[in-house]
Amino acid sequence: MLHGIQHVGLHEWDVPVGYAPDMRVSGRLYLSEALGRTLEEGAVRQCANVATLPGIIGHSYGMPDIHWGYGFPIGGVAAFSRDGGVISPGGVGFDINCGVRLITIPLEARDLRDLESIIARLYDGVPTGVGSKSSFSLSRSGLLDLVLEGSPYAIKEGFGLPEDASHCEEGGCMKEASLESLSDKAIQRGIPQCGTLGSGNHFLELQVVSEIRDREAADTFGITEGMVCCMIHCGSRGFGHQVCTDHIKTLDKASKKYGIKLPDRQLACAPLTSPEGEGYFSAMAAAANYAWANRQIITHQVRTIFESAFGIAYREMPLVYDVAHNIAKWEMHEVDGENSEVCVHRKGATRAFGPGRHELPGRYQKTGQPVIIPGSMGTASYLLRGTDTAMQKTFGSTCHGAGRVSSRKAAKKAVRGADISMELRKQGIIVKAPSGNAIAEEAPQMYKSSDEVVRVVDEAGLSTIVSRLMPLGVIKG
Repeated sequence: MLHGIQHVGLHEWDVPVGYAPDMRVSGRLYLSEALGRTLEEGAVRQCANVATLPGIIGHSYGMPDIHWGYGFPIGGVAAFSRDGGVISPGGVGFDINCGVRLITIPLEARDLRDLESIIARLYDGVPTGVGSKSSFSLSRSGLLDLVLEGSPYAIKEGFGLPEDASHCEEGGCMKEASLESLSDKAIQRGIPQCGTLGSGNHFLELQVVSEIRDREAADTFGITEGMVCCMIHCGSRGFGHQVCTDHIKTLDKASKKYGIKLPDRQLACAPLTSPEGEGYFSAMAAAANYAWANRQIITHQVRTIFESAFGIAYREMPLVYDVAHNIAKWEMHEVDGENSEVCVHRKGATRAFGPGRHELPGRYQKTGQPVIIPGSMGTASYLLRGTDTAMQKTFGSTCHGAGRVSSRKAAKKAVRGADISMELRKQGIIVKAPSGNAIAEEAPQMYKSSDEVVRVVDEAGLSTIVSRLMPLGVIKG
């Protein structure tokens, strides 16, 4: 483990006040010794820098998949008070509400005799890659309605089941969204892209449930051993990226206007109650709604393809849950013994609300919310459930994935996409992507072990394992 970090409990490490100048609270990292060996000094420095921001509460948190990011580390969580607290685009990221959802399909792996064919049909049906455009025709007025209404808008337009919305974090819609702080450029970028996977680490993956560890929760989530599932990982496309770009400029000026001392300009921020802070929050909420609608339309495309290929009824492919990875939200949490509304930034982190939270649909009240943790191509993904421990320790937060250990640029120098594709094929995993580089960038060895990351959050109690899923076929963006 890096010098200056102190062991304070099982998988818990303290980044003490003083690690970086002007820290208001300490940092708190969740890591095993093995994950500590891949910890970047830059990511710890970013965790400490976040701890200098006005109004931060508790700690600046780093999940086991922490790595260097823009301003905040990826795998970072920070909560801010309404009085004196700030909001920062760097704490959300450019791909606003990048998130993941899981759909169950009433098939077993042995039913996918022609796996290559179904992967090809999904690849043809779901647009992928940089700048990909949707077959879904969206007008300007439709886009404006969509960013205000989120997933429910897509469902209303025929792209889903009525119950899908309640199985999304926030019901698939942040009510704070408004059109006032959206640029015309963001709107123009958003119109052709809703219903597309995009590029980078986004993917659509067919998986099989290989192991059940929590039978009661699995029954509640509708998961059985041997079942085929579809995991979809994508975000708000060019719309969200433009919202972030637009408001970083505004909040950079606002930081100076309000006299906020920043250790890094990438932490540009504004008071939550300022016009600039409220403007960013409402635009970010619109981008979050775009992302939920995007995943909803892709879900419709997947269901339609399986309906056609296997004769499965559309409604027999339910959505287990949809979680956001990059978002800031107002939530009620216990602070100093009292319930307080705080603004929780999660960047490369997942909400993990425990049992009894009113935000969860009725069927998940007893178990806590489903937490979906993707692996990398060729490695396991996991379904977990939220816990009371997460509510007490991390403002109801846990990890979001395996976490990179190598940049995309380094990955492309180190491996060839064709070689990775062949290695995975030998394991029975089919991969399709727009290019070899798209596969090389996301090669499994460029990520931490998803098994180890999930072991840490499970043993630390931030979320507990329900089931393990292994990949069958992958579409990379």
